[in-house]
Order: sequence, then structure tokens, then C-alpha cells
Amino acid sequence: QVQLVESGGGLVKAGGSLRLSCAASGRTFSSYAMAWFRQVLGKEREFVAAISSTGAGTYFADSVKGRFYISRDNAKNTLHLQMNKLKPEDTAVYYCAAASGFGYSLSREYEYWGQGTQVTVSS
Repeated sequence: QVQLVESGGGLVKAGGSLRLSCAASGRTFSSYAMAWFRQVLGKEREFVAAISSTGAGTYFADSVKGRFYISRDNAKNTLHLQMNKLKPEDTAVYYCAAASGFGYSLSREYEYWGQGTQVTVSS
């Protein structure tokens, strides 16, 4: 199993940047595919980015391509999401997630979730 704790959310003006982090517990972190999702209250959870267990493969939602970057450091059991050129529509609660098996862009593929961290982008 793995426990996930997120940090780095906050308030930022449009065009600014934020870096989210997710600290994972457990010695099997390197075997999990990881992802970031976001959700606005009353809306469906939305896929943002995913990364393979080794970090060799990454995938991004079209809405964030070229602006967001996902990375992981298996030696430190951490996951990151670098968010640049932020837009008001990026405002949401951001969650990190882990999949013990294959993980792609569907929330049901991930079995472990962090508590979420709020990102608010003002215009």
C-alpha cells in the first residue's frame, strides 16, 4: 500500500506558476504508476497528467500540454506537478493518485489518493 500527502497549492495570478508535490510512504512506490487529477466542486473529476512507474512515460491532458510537467523521484518517493502559465480555468482541487497496476487517464484505474490541495488562479 501507499499513503499520499500533497502540498504546494495556493493562490496565484493568471500567467503565474505553482509546483505541487506529493509525498508517498511505502517501499513499493517505484512500482506504482502515478497521476494528477483535478476537480471543481460539483463537476466531474478531470485527468491532468500521468507518469509510468519508472518515469520513462508521461501523458498529459490536452488542456495542459505545454504548460504542465509531471515528474517523479523514486529515490525520494515523491511526485511533482510543475504548473506554468496558469489560467483561471485551472482552478480546482488537485489530487495525486497511485495505481498498483496499469494506470492511464481514468480515475477508477487508481486505487490510492491524496487528500487534495487547492489551486486558485485569479484573472
